[in-house]
Amino acid sequence: MLRRSFLCALAVNPVRVATFQAEVTPTIGTPIYTGTARSIVDPLEARGLVVHGGGKPVVICSLDWCEIRNRSYDQWRETLAAAAGTTRERVLLSCVHQHDAPYTDMDAQRLLDEVRSPDRLCDVAFERASMDTVASSIRAAPLQVVTHIGTGEARAEKVASNRRYVRPDGKISFGRTSATRDPAIRDMPEGLIDPMLKTVGFWNGSKPVAALHAYSTHPMSYYGQGNVSADFIGIARRRIQSEDRDTFHIYLSGASGDTMAGRYNDGNPANRPVLAGRVYDAMAAAWRSTRREPLRRIGFRNGNLIFRPRSTRGFSEAEMRALMQAPGTPRRERLDAALGISWLQRLARRQPIDVPALHLGPAVLVLVPAEAFVQYQLWAQQASPSRFVMTAGYSDCAPGYIPTSAAVSKGYDDHYSWVDFNTCEAAMRTAIRQALR
Repeated sequence: MLRRSFLCALAVNPVRVATFQAEVTPTIGTPIYTGTARSIVDPLEARGLVVHGGGKPVVICSLDWCEIRNRSYDQWRETLAAAAGTTRERVLLSCVHQHDAPYTDMDAQRLLDEVRSPDRLCDVAFERASMDTVASSIRAAPLQVVTHIGTGEARAEKVASNRRYVRPDGKISFGRTSATRDPAIRDMPEGLIDPMLKTVGFWNGSKPVAALHAYSTHPMSYYGQGNVSADFIGIARRRIQSEDRDTFHIYLSGASGDTMAGRYNDGNPANRPVLAGRVYDAMAAAWRSTRREPLRRIGFRNGNLIFRPRSTRGFSEAEMRALMQAPGTPRRERLDAALGISWLQRLARRQPIDVPALHLGPAVLVLVPAEAFVQYQLWAQQASPSRFVMTAGYSDCAPGYIPTSAAVSKGYDDHYSWVDFNTCEAAMRTAIRQALR
């Protein structure tokens, strides 16, 4: 349900941007999505830019974490907003969604602490320290003039596939994952994806300043042993940055709830650099194809929405509280129960989810929540066909998976979703249209 939407757009010349980066790697022993950090394979980063020139600044921040939810997401945005001199709805914070990485919800952790849970979701002190580190990098970032905006895209070959496939008996399955060992499943058609990696560049005349890259796929090759890593996306991003030091490169995961590398990845560690090379090739090609034009106008619009809660069996507060408190509950189920209660408390506050969009002349960046299916990204492009629409996902991740009505009609019923399946598509599409208007 759409609550409110507002616009601030001004003619500007010139725009100014400040690029920032900070390390946000957890220490050994810190809780992460897949358990506990046991080793650090490579560092995790926050990378972003602050755009000045159309009213209050707009912050774009990409974080090598799995998910940030509810109160944690609010705290992150408020901290970064204070550093940039803006308001929290104008902070476009997006997780890349690597799984061997932090996963946070302060309210859910408080609920777990209250029942003396043996399982931890997140380290709140580490999270607050990470916020402060990123905020410090924003305050220290120098401004640079931007006169032109550039847009480019390239096909990412043999990276993404859809979770959905048709079984030999004709039934629909949504079981293909990031690493699929069964060759009969892996070799099914790619299914619905957005094959294009999109790039938006910021230029001062003919001098590049920064580039945003976005592509729709889960960013994991292998995971689950507590080996913290930015995975193949981190490898690709570091490579293009090392080869193009004059430009600050940022990667954003698109709407990727149902897209992943499963068709091209069986979980063998040797596939990580292979997938990284394919993403790098697409980033480099999109950057080379960029076409510039003067940036004369920027604007900001925010579509705010409230989802209805999922009401099927197992999703009431009483059921989730009992599961969270039971001594024998498995770790993942206990944490999911705490997350579900945190979500219900948020809905009870009638707190909307922001769906912000930064309008940059011929281009627009729209940020959608959680694990939205790729179809929402394709719909966003269709909603504004005359412009270059870049979609980023994984903002506030509290809703979990956000399927389409078509997927639900074919039997989609994953437990990792806290939204009402009958109404979530209409709510999402309305908010996206308002943000893109």
